[in-house]
Amino acid sequence: MFFILYGVVTTLIYIISLPFLFLFSKQKIKYKISIPARFFLKNNRPLTPNGIWFHVCSFGEARAIYPLLDALPRERLRLTTTTQTGHAAIYRKQPKESRYLPFEPLLFSWLKPQKVLVVMEAEFWYLLFALAKSRGAKTLLINARMSDRSFHKYERMAWLYHQIFKYIDEVYAQSDIDKVRLESLGAKNVQVIGNIKLSNIAAATKTLSKPKALLLCAASTHEGEETLILEAFVKLKETESQARLIIVPRHPERFDKVSKMVEKCAKEYHYSWHKYSENEAFNSDIIVVNVLGELVNIYAVSDIVILGGAFVKIGGHNAAEAAQFGCKIISGIHYFNQRDIFSMIEGIAVVEKENLAKCLEEYEQLKETKIIQRTDIEPILESIKREL
Repeated sequence: MFFILYGVVTTLIYIISLPFLFLFSKQKIKYKISIPARFFLKNNRPLTPNGIWFHVCSFGEARAIYPLLDALPRERLRLTTTTQTGHAAIYRKQPKESRYLPFEPLLFSWLKPQKVLVVMEAEFWYLLFALAKSRGAKTLLINARMSDRSFHKYERMAWLYHQIFKYIDEVYAQSDIDKVRLESLGAKNVQVIGNIKLSNIAAATKTLSKPKALLLCAASTHEGEETLILEAFVKLKETESQARLIIVPRHPERFDKVSKMVEKCAKEYHYSWHKYSENEAFNSDIIVVNVLGELVNIYAVSDIVILGGAFVKIGGHNAAEAAQFGCKIISGIHYFNQRDIFSMIEGIAVVEKENLAKCLEEYEQLKETKIIQRTDIEPILESIKREL
């Protein structure tokens, strides 16, 4: 009964939303490809049957499953995502079998039988699990987490998650507290293996030239964070005139906005600046990285990393990629989605946004970070391979 009711309700929502989705896809470059693919199935044919299907959301999640993908037969891989950046990441691994995940009612006709469905973190799509399971797939939820903030929201919808977990065979959680919370929502066969983002951290793909100056990297920044970081950098420059700042916005659609913000700041304080796409040298006071895939390379030459996503209530980002190089890392207090990773890294300085400038001025007191624990992905691989 729930299955029928859910299908009817989501179909009605889909029909009502169609005109708005069409207009939105025309107005936002970010959704120009993803909305037509997900909601109109444009250039989005079904995956080839009988494969190992991985579904992720973001670029970071897609990169995190690379070690799993590399350990499995490439011809069996089937990959889906819901975001433009996520699609760019999965396409690198399996161009012929990379798709945008259609909106739920469209899965009835789109979804073909697969051997295994592996879903990353918090992509709780009821029909995705229900239809995949009913058509023969073993279903896994990996890197599962329930932050303090999100758990209360999930609790209010516990009746829905109990229905979803009926169709999930195995859950691989990040921590013991995640396991308890997931089980309270109906999860079964829950195993704690840690955060898979620590199983095989992305390495630098090329060697960049490091300037003889204090190099700061503002990594994966969000709306509201660049202003804060620029203000702190201006104060630092009063005592460290040779310091340089690299800003790497999290989302490509914000590249232009951040560039204009930096241009204004540079003009006011007589700083030099440039875009990374025009010059890969770090020979300006401020550099805006307006390309994808360079962050790890930049970490390798950075002295200090100001990790974005935690000075506003986003949940933080993966600190391990910077910590592997021993960078000094400063994070805001809102790292609730990265709790498990932060607990496995020694030396991260967590500060209130009001104290960022002071923390930077006292940068010599910061500690070099160190990864103290890794994650074993073998249990996931063994579970998948049993179905092949």
